[in-house]
This record gives sequence, structure tokens and C-alpha cells, in this order.
Amino acid sequence: MENDTKSRGQQRNKPKTNTCLPVTENIELMKFLLVKLPQKSRNNIKSLLANKQIFVDGKSVRQFNHRLVPGQQVEIRWDRVPEEKKFRGIITIIYEDHDIVVIDKHAGMLSIATDKEKSQTAYNMLSTHVKSQGSGNKIFVVHRLDRETSGLMMFAKSESVQHILQSNWNDIISERAYIAIVEGVPEKPKGTITSYLFESKALIVYSSQNPKDGHKAVTHYQVMKSGREYSMLKVKLETGRKNQVRVHMQDIGHPVIGDKKYGSKTNPIGRLALHAWVLAFRHPINNKPLRFETPVPRKFKRLI
Repeated sequence: MENDTKSRGQQRNKPKTNTCLPVTENIELMKFLLVKLPQKSRNNIKSLLANKQIFVDGKSVRQFNHRLVPGQQVEIRWDRVPEEKKFRGIITIIYEDHDIVVIDKHAGMLSIATDKEKSQTAYNMLSTHVKSQGSGNKIFVVHRLDRETSGLMMFAKSESVQHILQSNWNDIISERAYIAIVEGVPEKPKGTITSYLFESKALIVYSSQNPKDGHKAVTHYQVMKSGREYSMLKVKLETGRKNQVRVHMQDIGHPVIGDKKYGSKTNPIGRLALHAWVLAFRHPINNKPLRFETPVPRKFKRLI
């Protein structure tokens, strides 16, 4: 009796065999799965898609209307694989499809590797993530956030998509907004800062009014809340230069708190108070408008 119980338990814990289905016609993924898996309801299939258990030619697909063509292979991985625990508190995947990944990067995490740090980066972790979906999968950098800046970042899943995004960045991006907590209260409740930024050999970015000195940078800001010591600003970028928000806040005499590099004298929350809040753009392949917004960090709210 005891051996029978153990045997049944082992059977329940035994991994299920994946199902591979060849595609022989042009058809949407949902219609294909409903035909091939008559025992499954539409909601069952949506759940499989949402949990990243459906793969087309080795790549995870989550769109029910993904177009299939003859010669492709659809694989159903019946055992759900949980997200890797090491991502928790470091990066959060907000959106993912065949072409792009959008993440919420936590403060303190590097976007890409440096000479001193190779593994604990958003790029490295996403590379591990996509390779778990298919050994040939890769991730490509589109833009970066400073190590101490938290918030939204986008990566490409192919070199061609990376090229589209980087070559047409200003046309594809419709909104990039940050939340910044700055020292003091700006005299004007909203304004625009324009200057030319250049980087020194010491990796410090400087601001100049001389067009010959660097690249044009335009930043729009609006005071959302203010207190005795600090103000919460909504900052929109018209251009995306390195350290742009940080340098422009220094320019108006209200540096981002925790930003000793650019003039801050206070650090009440133990981090740079800059958060990439909103990212809106046209999808580089299907032109679908996408908009993502992450919550304002609690530490920021407590200051005002």
C-alpha cells in the first residue's frame, strides 16, 4: 500500500512531456491551438500564453493573434516554469513579446556591464531570461539608465529591432517622463531648460550655452508637489543625453537629491531620487502604440 502511494506521488511529480505541433498553413496562433488542442478552452490557452508556455520555433510567444506560417513548429511546455527568483528586487519584466522587452530597473542595478561589474546587470539577467526560452536567443541594448536611477527601460530581442529603435528613436518615442525629487523649490512652477552637453575625460557631463561645445539637450519640467526642503518634479525629455536630467537640474540650482556628482548636498533616502516613470512609443514592428507607467517610489512620496 505504501509503495503504491509513493508510486502515485512520483507519477504526479513527473514532468509532463512537451507537445510539438507542426504548422502546415497560414493561421493565427489561437485558432491553431483551438484546433490542435480540442480538449482545451480559449481561457486555458490564454493562460498558457500568459504563463509563457507556448513557443514558436523555440521562442516564447504571448500574443494570441501571432501569425503562423507553414514550416514553423509550435511547442507547448506543459510544466510552468516560475520566474527566476534572482530577478526579484533587481528587475521586473513589465512587457515582453517577440521583438522587445520592457523592464522596471531597480535603483543600484547597472544597465550594462562595466570593467568592474560583469554579471549583476540588467542586460546579463535578461540575457539569461531569453536564453531560457531558446538557447539561440539574445538581448540587445537600446538605451540606458544610470545605475542609481530606477524605472523603465526597453531592450530589443534582435539586432534588426535594435537598429530600428536606435535609428528612429525620436520618431518612435512619444513620451519619456521622469520623477525627480530636487533640493529646494524652483522659482518657476514649470519651465524648459536648453543647453549643450559635453563629457569630460573624468566622465562628468558639463552644460554650456555654446552650440560648439556639445550636443543640444532640451528638458521640460513641472513642479508636482513641494515642501519646505524638497520638490517633486515631473521631467520630460525632448532629447536623451547622458545625465541630462541630473545636469539640467543642477543648471537651475535645484539638483536631484542624492546626486553628489551634480551638486546635491543632501541624501535623505540613501539613493539618487530619479525614476524613469513613463515610457510611450510605437512598436518598432507593428506600429502599435504602447505606454507604460510605473508607480512613484514610496521613498519619494514620503519626502514631500
